[in-house]
Amino acid sequence: MTTQEVIYDLRTKNGLSQDDLAEKVFVTRQAVSRWENGDTVPNTETLKLLSNLFKVSINTLLGSPRQLYCQCCGMPLDDAIIGRNADHSLNEDYCKWCYADGTYTYDNMDDLIDVCVKHMAGDGFSEEQARAYMKQRLPELDYWKHHEELSDGGRFDAFKAQLIDEINALGIEGMPKVESLNALVGAYVNLAYPLPGGAAVKFLDDGTTYLGTQLEIPGGKRCYGVVANVDFILICTYAEGGADPELVLYKKR
Repeated sequence: MTTQEVIYDLRTKNGLSQDDLAEKVFVTRQAVSRWENGDTVPNTETLKLLSNLFKVSINTLLGSPRQLYCQCCGMPLDDAIIGRNADHSLNEDYCKWCYADGTYTYDNMDDLIDVCVKHMAGDGFSEEQARAYMKQRLPELDYWKHHEELSDGGRFDAFKAQLIDEINALGIEGMPKVESLNALVGAYVNLAYPLPGGAAVKFLDDGTTYLGTQLEIPGGKRCYGVVANVDFILICTYAEGGADPELVLYKKR
């Protein structure tokens, strides 16, 4: 799609007139009309406003002239998984798992490789092949090239260590010890827990990135799930694929 087609499509899908869109991004209706006719394209600042308004990348607004890749893990990016800056604007350099609300979630390359290998192994890669590929690929990416200047000096890792200590100190009976926490996007772990009255409730935001892990129960068919951030700790159990979830604990920090 061209820029004019993308803007028209987003505007109409969101039920906005040209006047409505013009008001939201501080231009005239005539300017919107010229975009949609292909006479002009929005300037850089207006593209940023359109990106925030429609929750799509500037790359998408320009007709996707290039394939975006996360500059931390190498994952191909689309609008649904692009990370966000502290002001909630999209950051087209990273995925939600590697960069969340202005925070880099991986400070150690080996930790990231361990996580990626689990998802890559068996999907056309052996574990050895996946690990070798990531060891070659990651140093080529901007985050790792400039890691020293982008790193937070270990503060986020210290926060994760504190969370791990807090979770283990809860003493949940039967739950294995938490050794590490990884970035988890809410949409993938936002289970609906049944209430006594028959209704079900979700505690997470699909678009937010949390820290968490899955812990297999030895000899059982269920797993423990752990999700946490600066505000809360959530612990649950569930069967394969997140079926039959049960809330074990929800604790504000």
